[in-house]
Amino acid sequence: MKEFYIRDAAQQENKVITTSFVVASKQTKSKKSGEPYLDLTLMDRTGTIQAKMWDNVEECTNSFEQDDIVKIKGLVNRYNQRWQLTLHKVRKMDESEIDFGDYLPKTTRNVDELWQELAVFVASMQDAHLRRLLELFMADPEIEKAYRNAPAAKTMHHAFIGGLLDHVCSLFRVCDLAARNYAFINRDLLLTGAFLHDIGKVRELSYARSFGYTDEGQLLGHLIIDLEMLHAKLAQIADFPTELKLLVEHLIISHHGQYDFGSPKLPMFPEALMLHYLDDLDSKMEAMRGQFERDAELDTPWTAYNPALGRPLLNTEKFLRQAAERKATAEKTPSEG
Repeated sequence: MKEFYIRDAAQQENKVITTSFVVASKQTKSKKSGEPYLDLTLMDRTGTIQAKMWDNVEECTNSFEQDDIVKIKGLVNRYNQRWQLTLHKVRKMDESEIDFGDYLPKTTRNVDELWQELAVFVASMQDAHLRRLLELFMADPEIEKAYRNAPAAKTMHHAFIGGLLDHVCSLFRVCDLAARNYAFINRDLLLTGAFLHDIGKVRELSYARSFGYTDEGQLLGHLIIDLEMLHAKLAQIADFPTELKLLVEHLIISHHGQYDFGSPKLPMFPEALMLHYLDDLDSKMEAMRGQFERDAELDTPWTAYNPALGRPLLNTEKFLRQAAERKATAEKTPSEG
């Protein structure tokens, strides 16, 4: 049983704890004296925390690697308003000691309900060819298992078990709303793009111990894998229209929206453009939500710098609440003079 989670840091400030983490990153750096120290990012299912080991580094530096699960003893403290650990001891854990459910963050949503929500949307589609295509994906047990578990990204957004499914369900909802507002949008085509745009991430990303990239993900990327998976299913539909195939392919390869975002083509028809912007919106909203959650303990409504968005963020709920509290305090304080 894991004794401490990162979310509990505020209750353990300036205390020495013994617990376990996944090593999300590991670097050996040099102090000003030239002596080595370890700079680690540690992770459990509630978040990540930076950790430094200053002493006895030579004794343990080769005893564990990135993605290992380690037992640590260390001091919980704050640095620049962020929680961190000063490590005293580190050792690699044996498989028999590990409950893997302790270490990777998971969606808070019910995965069965999310999967059923997708099925309801797919069943509502009017185009028989596009509906059949998505039904083939959903009926594939290997794809279903991966789709229900994969993160949507390594770090940028929805970086948790079930994140891909969570993201796509959210995207289905906003696509459905947007298609109602713009009568010339082909809803079925848009939903197909939403379902398939990131499906290659089930093979691009690894998520057994920490979030990283598979060899296939590193060498090909999810856009190429998306197309491979699409073509494998299309081969099972004898009469799938060539023009519809071309549109679905373009939805996939253009959804990043800009050349400098890794998109080989720019969106060239309405559903492709809408998919790009709604996908981008959903990922950015999740990046904001996640940052507010990680920085909930900060006194200020301003968060730390968010690398995905390239700026610090203002938590408007906290900002307005603190303003109301200041006003209420001022009204209770008798004026002088």
